[in-house]
This record gives sequence, structure tokens and C-alpha cells, in this order.
Amino acid sequence: MSSQESTKAVVMALAANIGIAVTKFVAYLLTGSSAMLAESVHSVADSGNQLLLLIGGKRARRTATPEHPFGFGHERYVYAFLVAIVLFTLGGLFALYEAWEKIRDPHPITSWQWVPIAVLLVAAVLESTALRTAMRQSRKARARMGWFGFIRRSKAPELPVILLEDSGALIGLAFALAGVTLTLITGNGVWDGIGSAAIGLLLVVFAVVLAVEIKSLLIGESASEEHIRLIRRAILDCEDIDAVIHMRTLHLGPEELLVAAKVAVDAEDDARRVTRAIDEAERRIREAVPIARIIYIEPDLPRSPASA
Repeated sequence: MSSQESTKAVVMALAANIGIAVTKFVAYLLTGSSAMLAESVHSVADSGNQLLLLIGGKRARRTATPEHPFGFGHERYVYAFLVAIVLFTLGGLFALYEAWEKIRDPHPITSWQWVPIAVLLVAAVLESTALRTAMRQSRKARARMGWFGFIRRSKAPELPVILLEDSGALIGLAFALAGVTLTLITGNGVWDGIGSAAIGLLLVVFAVVLAVEIKSLLIGESASEEHIRLIRRAILDCEDIDAVIHMRTLHLGPEELLVAAKVAVDAEDDARRVTRAIDEAERRIREAVPIARIIYIEPDLPRSPASA
């Protein structure tokens, strides 16, 4: 999945959320609905999150320096982790606080009563458009790994974040719509508070899921099973390499992979032949897995499993 595809989905979601946030906040000012305020803050948090993803993507493209010789690809993971923090604090905890205040001191919606419903329905249409864009950009990967597999195993954080945020936004809109509707029907503002509480709990759960997945990427994940298989085959296809003694891979970023391998060569081979075999292995690896940017291959003699 290219960074351009991820950026397109992020920009689409950002544009939708800015418009939605303004509309929801105006509806809150007109009606005083706590569910509308929770949804307004939710959309503001989502907009800030998309800005963080764009900043992280731009900073990750900086060239390597002597201080950071492997580049800045991990910055995309750092900013994605900040997204989880923002979603948890600004979105989830604020909505729970607002719900507590509304349930403790409930009051009905007495002015511009049907404005929130109209705003929520329009917001649902805009959020659906943004979600559809993210789903279209991730269609191939999701078809291969499934929805939850894509969230868990994707090395690029932007599209999983957008999919979680937009899915959560649609569910949150349903909670807000239910809370506002029941408040209008019954005249009891507690329902408005309950809607806010449901939104807050939803955002907290999504933030925790996102933080767990991004933490794994920050610590450092290996290549996918498919890439490991392709790399191993590329090495073994070299005539003068007898075996792969051991191999380690590490994602330096979503589109940059480090490969380190120790390979077995014949004890009778001279240095020129071994060097030629290593060069061929590096070439084959890059052809098989183009994101393998940094490759270290160490020649060694065959050894027993105990000594490897």
C-alpha cells in the first residue's frame, strides 16, 4: 500500500471532519445538547488526528542523517500513537465528563429541537463518504488479510487509523441520534447524557485498541510471513549459498525494511566467489521485496543446529 493512497484517505477524512465539527458545534450552541457537544469534540479530535498523521507522513520522508542513519520512518508510528492519546483524552474522556454532568443535571432540548437530528444525518452521509474512500484504498489488503487482520497486521498506520476513526464516528453518530431522539420524545435530558456516555466509552475502547497496535509497530515488527518467505527463497536461489543459518527482519517504516542474514557458504570458496554470491543475494532480495532497502548478509560455514 503506497503512502499516496494513505495520504488521500487522510486528506478526505480531514476535509469531512472539519465541516462536520463546525456543523455539530453550531447545532450544540442552538440546542445545548450534550450529545451534540460530545460529537463536536469527537470531530475536532478526529480533525486534529488527521493533521497529526499528515505531519508524521511528511517528517518520515526526511533523508537519513549521521545521528539517525536508518532514517525517520518510525515517525509515522510516533504520530499515530499520539492519535490514540488524543482520541482517548480529548474525545473519550471529555465525552464521559459531559455525560456525567448531563445525567447529574438533566434538562430537555427546548429550542431548535430538530436541528440536531438533521445535523447528525448530514454528518452520517459525510462520514460514510470518508469511510468509503478509506475502504476503497485498503480493499486489496483487506481482501487478503480481512478487516481485523488488516487493522492488526498493516505496517502503514494511516489507513487502519482512518478506518477505526470513521467506523467509530458512524457508531457514535448512531448513539448521539438515539440519545437526542429519545430526549425529544420523552423530554428527559438523561437520554442525552446516556448518548454522550456511549460515545465516550466507544472512543476510549477504540483508542486503547489503536494504542496497542501502534505500540507493537513502535517497538519494531518483523516483515510479513509472505515477505520472509520471498526473502529466504531469494537467498537460497543463489548458487553459491547453501543455507540460511538465521535471518532477522525489521520494519524501519511502513515502506522500508531492514534484512540481516547469516548464510552458509562452502569452505572451499574464495573471497571473490563469496562476495559475488552475497551481491547476487542482495539483488535477488530487492527484486523479490522492493521495500527491502537495507540488507546485511554475513557469510559463515555450515553448522549444527545447536551451534547456530
